[in-house]
Amino acid sequence: MKRVFDLVLALIASLLLLIPISLVALMVRLTSAGPVVYWSDRVGRHNKIFKMPKFRTMRVDTPAVATHLLPDPKQFLTPVGSFLRKSSLDELPQLWSILKGNMSFVGPRPALFNQHDLIELRSRHGVDGILPGLTGWAQINGRDELPIVDKVKLDAEYLQRRSLALDLRILFLTFLKVVRRDGVSH
Repeated sequence: MKRVFDLVLALIASLLLLIPISLVALMVRLTSAGPVVYWSDRVGRHNKIFKMPKFRTMRVDTPAVATHLLPDPKQFLTPVGSFLRKSSLDELPQLWSILKGNMSFVGPRPALFNQHDLIELRSRHGVDGILPGLTGWAQINGRDELPIVDKVKLDAEYLQRRSLALDLRILFLTFLKVVRRDGVSH
């Protein structure tokens, strides 16, 4: 049932957001060199690596590490990068990953391939058995501000409590967080 929900919602969202997606792509193209979309190696279900698209918010010479590990993340942002991140518009291409079946709308955010501590902790708690999501329980309970141990506790809580009703609640609360720009540190 969750897969059908994801497919239908992703198709509807893709159609409704076609113009905003096109405008963001144009903004990225006009303000920085390099591709419009950045394909990031991410850890999916059962710890399999997949390519997750995002609108590029960082310069092409940025090291492939979590943003919080960069000495000064702001120096790597493109002219529109900060706006795209704070508004979460950089996440729109992930509709493709949902349509493809690599992601769901709701689940733990996919780890970077080199976030070994997060990957190991999620595996230990069985969280690796579910599809990563565009948003999740941890995102509405702290987002970038949470330590890894707390994120995984929330991911494990989601694993135990999963339901369509909880997913709808998370999607609604995510919408509110994005509108308010809560929990965005860069």
